[in-house]
Amino acid sequence: MAGGSNYSTGAIGSSLATPDYVIVIVYLVGILAVGLWASMRSSRSTLKGYFLAGSKMSWWPVGASLFASNIGCEHFIGLAGYGAANGISVAAYEINGMFIFVLLGWYFLPVYLASRVYTMPEYLNKRFGGQRIRVYLAILSLILSVLTKISVALFTGALFVQQALGWNLYPAVIILLTVTAIYTVMGGLAAVIYTDAAQTAIMIGGAAVLMILCKEVSWDELQLEYPLAIPRQALVGNISCGLPREDAFHLFRHPIHSDLPWPAMIFGITVSATWYVCADQVMVQRALAAKSVAHAKGGCILVGFLKSLPLFLMVYPGMISRVFFTDAVACVDSVECMKHCQSEVGCSNIAYPKLVVNIMPIGLKGLMLAVIMSSLMSSLTSIFNSSSTIFTIDIWTRFRPRAKETELMVVGRVFILVLVVIGILWISIIQSAQGGRLFDYIQSITSYLAPPICAVFVLAVSWKRTNEKGAFWGLMFGFVIGLIRMAIDFTFTAPACGEIDTRPTLLANWHYLYFGVFLFGVVSIFTIVVSLLTEPLPERYIRGLTFWTRKDKLITDDEPVIEVREEGRQESRENEDVSCGRRFVDVICGTGQDSNAAPTAKELDSLEKLSSLAETRTETIILNATAIFMLGCSLVLWVVFA
Repeated sequence: MAGGSNYSTGAIGSSLATPDYVIVIVYLVGILAVGLWASMRSSRSTLKGYFLAGSKMSWWPVGASLFASNIGCEHFIGLAGYGAANGISVAAYEINGMFIFVLLGWYFLPVYLASRVYTMPEYLNKRFGGQRIRVYLAILSLILSVLTKISVALFTGALFVQQALGWNLYPAVIILLTVTAIYTVMGGLAAVIYTDAAQTAIMIGGAAVLMILCKEVSWDELQLEYPLAIPRQALVGNISCGLPREDAFHLFRHPIHSDLPWPAMIFGITVSATWYVCADQVMVQRALAAKSVAHAKGGCILVGFLKSLPLFLMVYPGMISRVFFTDAVACVDSVECMKHCQSEVGCSNIAYPKLVVNIMPIGLKGLMLAVIMSSLMSSLTSIFNSSSTIFTIDIWTRFRPRAKETELMVVGRVFILVLVVIGILWISIIQSAQGGRLFDYIQSITSYLAPPICAVFVLAVSWKRTNEKGAFWGLMFGFVIGLIRMAIDFTFTAPACGEIDTRPTLLANWHYLYFGVFLFGVVSIFTIVVSLLTEPLPERYIRGLTFWTRKDKLITDDEPVIEVREEGRQESRENEDVSCGRRFVDVICGTGQDSNAAPTAKELDSLEKLSSLAETRTETIILNATAIFMLGCSLVLWVVFA
């Protein structure tokens, strides 16, 4: 079977039947209905209602949304593509995540909840004082959203549509963006979370169906067939880089000469994942939407269990795709690659779409289109909502400190459209980055820019002596080093198969995950030294803002006096003469409600209860026991596939 297949190639668009279109239409209508239902039942006119879903979410939608936000279209394309090219090692990112989500729920999240913040830059502002750290982190977070999230999600979604329907890349992007932008602008975080929950079920179900249809290649057969999946151009030209890796079925690989060295895998992935899960707005914002600490922890446990699935639902199918379509997926000749995927640097990214195009029967092809659309929309809606939160709360209010919530709601929605344009402009760069291996691109950028942020957050939460000067100059020092490495990486691109590597030795032999560990360590030491050499922060920057003081009462110099309104009292503009245009804006943006109305006594009591970090004894026992069991499952996976 290696080196060819009995499956036809070509675009799925020509073989789509009526049932496929019906499934896609039903999916779109269903998701839209869920989004509208969630939008109408939530308060979209307040910051807390729009950006944190009113902090009323139960554990299961929180966990499902965390999974959907984490596992996007780029994972279906990237994980499968990496699996096709290099084997199962990439699954280490997902298995490691099982531990990191426990770290979020039990260590970082209680501090964030106690500090009563909307965004991660806002937390550092409360923790250290001043504005420069907050503004810098807000801007860098938006840059990272474009470099590693928005544009990657758009590119992978468009790549799938291009492979599946035969459409040109950019028209595909525009169509996908139009649907997603409308949906995101109308709904708040509540709509995003509930649609994420629905789309998580669709993603897992559809991916499981595809995996079952690949039963023709069992695990034992895959271990025999994968090493023989050598493209014809490699056999004819005797090109060694066209050969599958000998360690393809092992997680732990050579510490230097491998795609994912095992020390870098353990420590480097942990650094990147700690930033992404515990200090990045996209993930943390969903956890902050939980109705209580217990529900937030329950969501972290749910997503932790779900993180064990990508190995079986995405990585394995990618390896099977190489067995079925060896010449296309594993091509090494630039001319041959252009013929299969319009890219000169490799076609591993088409591994998953190739399976869908040629394996799925009529009806189920429509299901898989819905699955990819689910992963794309859940990623984009999550990123758009989180990025607009940061821009609105941390940047816009710097220029408009007296802006009313109505203005902030409109600004947040308009900023989404700006992100859409920027994402499109960056797509062409991604196409040629990292030898066509999408997951490498994502993780390398993360390893260059995220470790300094991770180091500062870890120290802010863990060490009370960390001060503003240490944190700020640590961030600046780390950013310069990371930017230099990233610039060198983009200047000296990796050679194509068979070409001589002319990159500097330090770049060619220093894996980006090793660099991430180095950068984390250097920034941590630098921040500690500067903090010790400068004056400590006043107590108000410590109480309620570190793990050790999270239960202390939060101290602020400008604690607002909150007017409590009576239950049932609601301000409205029903008697005002409102134009049709304004009413339309009110419906779209949710600004028809009184966004500045004082909270009720019940709402204040709920907020106080959430900030107290209270758990019942039963909740504590169940949550801790389940978390330990999940970590045990993670350890089993490490041992079995090591």
